[in-house]
Amino acid sequence: MTAVEVTAGGRSAREVLDWSRDMVESALRPAADRLPPSMRRIAGYHFGWWDEHGRPAGADAGKAIRPALVLLAAEAVGGGAAAALPAAVAVELAHNFSLLHDDVMDGDRTRRHRPTAWTVFGVSPAILAGDALLTLAFDVLATGGHPDTSRATRIFSVAIQELLEGQNTDVAFERRQDVELAECLSMAAGKTGALLGCACALGGLLGGGGQEQVEHLDAFGRDLGLAFQFVDDLLGIWGDPAVTGKPVYSDLRSRKKSLPVVAALASSTSAGRELARLYHGEHPLSDADLVRAAELVDAVGGRAWSQAQADELLTRALGHLGAAGSASVPGAELAVLARLVARRDH
Repeated sequence: MTAVEVTAGGRSAREVLDWSRDMVESALRPAADRLPPSMRRIAGYHFGWWDEHGRPAGADAGKAIRPALVLLAAEAVGGGAAAALPAAVAVELAHNFSLLHDDVMDGDRTRRHRPTAWTVFGVSPAILAGDALLTLAFDVLATGGHPDTSRATRIFSVAIQELLEGQNTDVAFERRQDVELAECLSMAAGKTGALLGCACALGGLLGGGGQEQVEHLDAFGRDLGLAFQFVDDLLGIWGDPAVTGKPVYSDLRSRKKSLPVVAALASSTSAGRELARLYHGEHPLSDADLVRAAELVDAVGGRAWSQAQADELLTRALGHLGAAGSASVPGAELAVLARLVARRDH
């Protein structure tokens, strides 16, 4: 699956994402203009709109997968994308709130081939900018004018709480040596799955879908989100830095308890025990240590298992999409995006 595969409606995944990005940005930029000037400066840098001095930059703003899911889900239940645009903007703002905070908590210095916001503006300003984006997200959703705004806001707030709990659990894992695979899966379901499920549910709701359709779309997004996390964790170890924009072995260097790593640590094998000694050591991992750690995760099956799980979750997600009774063209485009998410290289 690639971004150029053509759907039944004649649009490739890349064209769908470009359409979503253009539609969302037409509302996202005016919304961002409502931020306090100091927060707007950092947000605009993070979104790639300008450099650290406020000069137009046109840098990579991300794939816009989440807002695309919102807009297509609205069309899939027979509604118009415009009705779900405030929700698409809110989801994109919330996602970027989480990225700003993630970069600080993980100490990541690069995102989308640029220095992260906290390395440019400082830790505290970057955290506050993330807070400002989340506050703006609720404001955009609450003032969207849709009859189901109250219910949509409730769905959104519950998903954000799940995301925060997942993120907190992920951070707590850094201080533990006994993380179990079930815990790691639960964490990923909240940290990543909740917002993708919310995106699809909001689209279905604001597009006029019935309760059962909204529930199936939510399940579609949640399974897709967990598949996304599996692939993200694989890329965090074996991704090409020239494509991902992050250093090679970035997750191993920070001793992140990612899904393939936890699967390897829990394997009760000699390779798993060797990996545990590397991961639980007191000194920073050398380049040779990082290479060896990646070999150990692969040797014990963590890499193959993670990809198999992503494939299985994709199949399950597509089953929920079919059960939602989606309209043919937007349903096909949602399926294409799902395959892109589960088999991407960045």
